[in-house]
Amino acid sequence: MALVRIDGEDLVVVMEGLDKLWAFKSSLTIPLANVRGATADPGIAADPKGFRAPGAHLPGVITAGTFHQDGEKIFWDVRDASKAVVIELADERYSRLVLQVDDPRTTVALVENALR
Repeated sequence: MALVRIDGEDLVVVMEGLDKLWAFKSSLTIPLANVRGATADPGIAADPKGFRAPGAHLPGVITAGTFHQDGEKIFWDVRDASKAVVIELADERYSRLVLQVDDPRTTVALVENALR
């Protein structure tokens, strides 16, 4: 699972527990100027992932790490699709972050409010 917070003018994502190992990342910091928006999307787990490099993917268990699809890099950290949030980015290494969070509605509201 990931913790999402706003720190000044940055969106900060911190991976918890073993997710750091599976995702090959412990945290990400993205300037809010490069965040386009956030949505709760439990159905995204069923979408094609592309190929992973590096990361872990066991269908129905975990999707974590960097995935390449249609010329884009997408960062995943999801075990429970019902808690998935998608954060769209611009001018960043990743075009999107797909994260499992504790409370998707609260996380989406946090990001959207920070963008206003």
